[in-house]
Order: sequence, then structure tokens, then C-alpha cells
Amino acid sequence: MTYDCIIIGGGIAGLQAAIQLGRYKHRVLVVDSNHGRSTICKSYHNILGYPDGVSGQELRDIGRSHAEKLGVEFKLGKAEKAEKKGSGFKITLEDGGQLESERLLLSTGVMDRIPEFPNLYPTLGVSVYVCPDCDGYEIKDKRTIVIGSGNPGANMAVTLSYWTDELVFINHEKKEVSQELMDKLRELNIEYMEESIAEAIADGPNIQGFLLENGKRVMGERGFTAFGGNEVKSDLAKQLGVERLENKHINVDSRSKMTNVKNVWAAGDVVAHSEQVTIAMGDGSQAAIWIHKSILAEENK
Repeated sequence: MTYDCIIIGGGIAGLQAAIQLGRYKHRVLVVDSNHGRSTICKSYHNILGYPDGVSGQELRDIGRSHAEKLGVEFKLGKAEKAEKKGSGFKITLEDGGQLESERLLLSTGVMDRIPEFPNLYPTLGVSVYVCPDCDGYEIKDKRTIVIGSGNPGANMAVTLSYWTDELVFINHEKKEVSQELMDKLRELNIEYMEESIAEAIADGPNIQGFLLENGKRVMGERGFTAFGGNEVKSDLAKQLGVERLENKHINVDSRSKMTNVKNVWAAGDVVAHSEQVTIAMGDGSQAAIWIHKSILAEENK
């Protein structure tokens, strides 16, 4: 079977596109590895309709159910290879399975570099955050610990000074911090510690602090991570000759979300823009509208 569109990535952008394309009654398949930002965030706080927050998994569950009711199919798996085949595309999965489609939407996202502290993951989105634009408000006037690496961590601490005067930056990887940023940390009275972290201290979803390898405990009410080097999942785009920026984010037409390769669209965090759930939703819907237009144009030739 050849699909009208295969969506690679079942996060927020991919699901919103699937819902829109399902409403257009197109043959759509979502290929999802179930491993992305939205699978680990326990609560988003800045989304219309969810003033008390909503988890990424809940949004995914609601979105998939919605899309399936519209006839959208889902396949659990990882797409390893994408290539042109005639006027369409062939996708090869990690298990060797192959799929064909006339159009592709890449919503493969970004994965943050987060240290493997077991107690940290239940706190993500509840009391520990990664995005100051999304969740800076959540640390207002609270003692907040930034764990990170070098300049990215220092920059995060400086950015967060807008929300609170009680900040600690733990340079977990002990990477160099520029003199300019060190001066800024001192100017803002941000405590700086160049020490490795042994583990996160938390009560379920509530961060309490971090135990350093030297035995010291650094306590706080909130946390932020900022390690830099996030994984931009645009390898499939590269295989297809899609234009990427130096940071590996995909460049798209601002109106249609189509890439420089005909019939290949991209949406969500993998695209070059602010990484926000609400923007990902808009991207997915916008891409789907233009995918629909392309299908109609082909049918009316």
C-alpha cells in the first residue's frame, strides 16, 4: 500500500498533522519510536486549555486516539532510511520493514541531553525544567538550581535571573565558562559550583536538591537543566537532500512548511524556530493543510 502521507514522528507536531490530514480523509501513517521530548515531560504549563498543566504523555494519548478515530494508522518503530522512489518515497524501518508514500512529513524532533539520574526523570516538567520560555514562570521567587555544562549552563542561570534572585549553577561537567559569563554570574550574585553531581534528591516529582560527588548537598525548590549539545533528529532529512542549518535544524518555507525537496515537509522542534509545544501544534496543522493542497493539485491535473 502506498500512503498519501507518512508522518515520521508521533510527538505533538506529528499528531496535530495526523488529526488534520485524517479530517481530510487521506491515507496517513504515523511512524513513531515512542522516544522523544513529549514522552518524558510530566507537565506543560503554558498551553491554552490546561492552566494546571498537562503531561506530554497525556497529550500524546489524546492525540493518537483522536487521529485513530479519523482513520489514521500508527506503527511503532524507528525509521532508519528515507529515499526517493519514483514520484514518491520509500522508508526503511529499523526492523527491515519498508513503507511507501507519495509525501513525507518529518516531525522527528529534538532530544535534550539530560544526565542519567533516576530520581531526576519523574521531576521533569513538574519541578525541573529545560525551557525558560516555557517554564521560567514556574521558578518565580524560588531557590533554583541550574545543572549544566559550561557556557550553556551559565547562560541559562543568567536568563533565569529574570524570575528569581536565588540561583545556583552547578557546572556538572566542569567545562570552561567564558570570563564574560563568569563576570555576569558574579554581578547577579548567582552561586557558582564546579562540581560533579552524584545523584538528584527528590520526593517523587518534587526536586529537593542534588548530592555532589564530594558529599555536599545543594538544596533548592526548583531546577533547570542546560547541558547544550541537544540531539536534532534530522538525519532522515539529510538522506533526502533536505536543507539543514549548521545546527542541523531543518529549513522550511515559512508559509507551507515544505522543505527544499518537493513533497517533503517538516514540523515541530526539528524545524529552525523556537521550540514550543504550541508552535509545534501550529506547524503540524499548517504543514497538513499544504500537504492536502498538494494532493488536491495532483488529483486535479
